[in-house]
Amino acid sequence: MLSTVDLSLTMNVEEYDRLLIKYQVALFKLAYQVYVQQRPVIMIFEGWDAAGKGGAIRRVTEKIDPRGFVVYPIAAPKGDDATHHYLWRFWRRLPEAGQIAIFDRSWYGRVMVERIEGFCKEAEWKRAYREINYFERQLVDFGTILFKFWLHIGQDEQLRRFQGRSGDKLRSWKLTDEDWRNREKWPLYEEAVNEMLLKTSTITAPWTVIEGNSKLYARIRILQTLVDKLSQELNYDPYQEIPFGGSKQKKKKEKEKGKKKREK
Repeated sequence: MLSTVDLSLTMNVEEYDRLLIKYQVALFKLAYQVYVQQRPVIMIFEGWDAAGKGGAIRRVTEKIDPRGFVVYPIAAPKGDDATHHYLWRFWRRLPEAGQIAIFDRSWYGRVMVERIEGFCKEAEWKRAYREINYFERQLVDFGTILFKFWLHIGQDEQLRRFQGRSGDKLRSWKLTDEDWRNREKWPLYEEAVNEMLLKTSTITAPWTVIEGNSKLYARIRILQTLVDKLSQELNYDPYQEIPFGGSKQKKKKEKEKGKKKREK
């Protein structure tokens, strides 16, 4: 499945700047509608190391009211999280109505990292596909708007980004020995990701695979996906001229309609 992704897709800076403003403003309006309509929203960001998850999340949240969202960076479970079923720590972090929860990595760690590194038994990660599908079906049936993004980059691009980080004093902290070890297991992770996408991309909760070799293209694709689906789910057009009172054109039509009634 990943082998069919076109990683040559790119975008120039001028177009990126124009579309970034367009979609961020639209997302700001839609985030307000999430609050008005009291819909919970979940955004999951998964992908290869150095695929650009953090940068994408930053562009998504840049213009949104900070009172309306929370970002959860998910690492290995500790404390109480480690003593419960793996989904327990996500249940307790689900957004309330009118709020947005963003997961930087998620419950899919069970069928990727935990599977590859042997942190769970084979029967457990195989069972997780059914558990996750049922879990997500419950969320959507409740009214949650769910997004699942896999940021895909090529091996050569990942190496280039690793090398860029190692030579940058401001970003070197992002690169760890674990990142290099994971890179050596690329074929195993690729097999696991392909199986994950195949078994958990459902009609209820489909995956969106993002072509990520170009960070600019990837960010815009994510923003566009969010705006399009939120507009549909909330039945709200974020591009109307007057965000909360209807468009000028609509008001003009209503005014003309009222005038005709008075003439009658």
